This record gives sequence, C-alpha cells and structure tokens, in this order.
Amino acid sequence: MRIQFIGLGNMGLPMASNLRRAGHEVTGHDTAPRARDTFIAQGGYIAASLAEGAAAAEVVITMLPAGEHVRAVYLGAEGLLRCAGRGSLLIDCSTIDVETAREVAAEAAKAAITMLDAPVSGGTVGAERATLTFMVGGSEAGFARAKPILAAMGKHIVHAGGPGAGQAAKICNNMILGVSMLGVCEAFVLAGRLGLERHKLFEIASNSSGSCWSLLHNCPVPGPVPTAASERDYKPGFAAALMLKDLKLSQQAAESAGAATPMGAHAARIYEALAAAGLAEKDFSVAFRFLDALLRDKAPS
Repeated sequence: MRIQFIGLGNMGLPMASNLRRAGHEVTGHDTAPRARDTFIAQGGYIAASLAEGAAAAEVVITMLPAGEHVRAVYLGAEGLLRCAGRGSLLIDCSTIDVETAREVAAEAAKAAITMLDAPVSGGTVGAERATLTFMVGGSEAGFARAKPILAAMGKHIVHAGGPGAGQAAKICNNMILGVSMLGVCEAFVLAGRLGLERHKLFEIASNSSGSCWSLLHNCPVPGPVPTAASERDYKPGFAAALMLKDLKLSQQAAESAGAATPMGAHAARIYEALAAAGLAEKDFSVAFRFLDALLRDKAPS
C-alpha cells in the first residue's frame, strides 16, 4: 500500500518503520527537522508537503500530540480532508478527546473519505516491537480495510465501535492504568515504612488479589521486574506527562458525559503535582519516587 505517515516522533517513527519493513511504500511527514532526518536515514522518503503526500497515498496515518493538532492537520485550509483523494482511508492514532474524533469523522464522511480513530496502548517499546494494541472507532467496513495495515504495527486490534469509540476506550483504559499505578506505588511506600521487603510484597501481591498490570509489568520499585522502567531510573516507557494528558482527557470526558470519576480526578491531581516537581518526562511509575519523598518527613521515627 502507498501510505503517508504524519508525525514521526517517539511513537510514530517506529510505527512507520514497521510499516516499511512489512513492505508498504511509506512517505513521512513531520514539522521537526530531526524527525525527518532520522526517517530519511532509515531509508524513508519525506514528502515535500502534506498535500503532496496525501494526494499520492491510499492510506494516511497520523500520530499527533493533541486534539488541536488533529483539527489543524485534518480540518485546516490545507488539511487532509481537502487534499486526500475520495475513497482514501484516514487513520488517526493520536490520543485525543472524543468530541474532536467524532467531529473529524463526520467531516470526513461528508467528503466521502473513510476515517478511523485508532489510539494505541503499549508505549514506545510496543511501537518498536510492533506489539501495540489498537482500539479502533469507525465503521465495520473501514475497520476491515485498516486491520491488515494495523497488523504490521500491533498484535491486538480491536473494533471498539463507531466514531470516537477508540478514543473512549483509550481514555477509560488509561484512567484504570493511572489509578492502579498509584495504588501500587502507595502500597510499596507503606511496605517500606512497615519494614516489609519489596520482593516479599511483590511475591505475595503478584499471586494474590492485588495483582495487576502495573505491578507485574512495570513495577514502580527496582528489583522485582528487571524490564520495568524503575530499573533504568524511570526512563519511559510511558512518560508521566502523557499519563497526565490522558487523565485530563478522562476528566473532560467525565464532565461531558456526567460520569462520577473521583479516583480518576484524584489521580490527575497527583500527576499534576508530580509534573510540577520536575518529573514529567520520567516514566509514569516514577509516582513511587514522588510519593515516597512526599511522605518521608511524615514517617514515624
């Protein structure tokens, strides 16, 4: 397939590279010179403009920072909905608000262009290893067209429902992740105060009702899980800044939908404080370090 990939950052670059390795003809686009140069160094081709790449592509995939960027790239005066060919397949893998995803899909439908929202889970490691999970919103026919392409970048590809459903699934999933990670971090802080060894808590909790993904795969303390970010000074992984972004999206969605999410709201406040403390670019499991330092002065002597 002829694919244009827009957004060659920490996630987009390995995703585009995996598409090339799968035999697709991939044209890249990014506003950052370093990202463009890296893609070229890997053997990729950079389009002279957004319009040039979209006009020649059968499929356009975007991986952008936020809803405002998605609106600009798709709905702008020189956006994708103006320069992509009729019958094109557009796949947005950004994590954004549900309202924007639905608005862009509606505008694409007016132009006879198939649009899917397909945010991902799995972080940079999943992007590099092509093991991402895709949560896809849009039509059944669009999903059927997209699935073989997404399979070059991920292992789990789920049709979540109509337009915006992929974003809804991503927001809900990451609210679970953010809340559960804080619970695991608090448990290890408390264990330390009580004199319980980290390995013992991990051995017990990982085989008991406290077991969860945050504990088993990204344990926030060094020692129990050799591949966790805590073993490499919390190098992400999934940055705390991105977790804060997703938790804010969850609260925006909760307010819009009239849903009570007090744990999600509290988690957002903790990650906001963590970011203000200078830890935004660390893996989100760095919440353990933040909470441990925050409470240390209050520990009993």
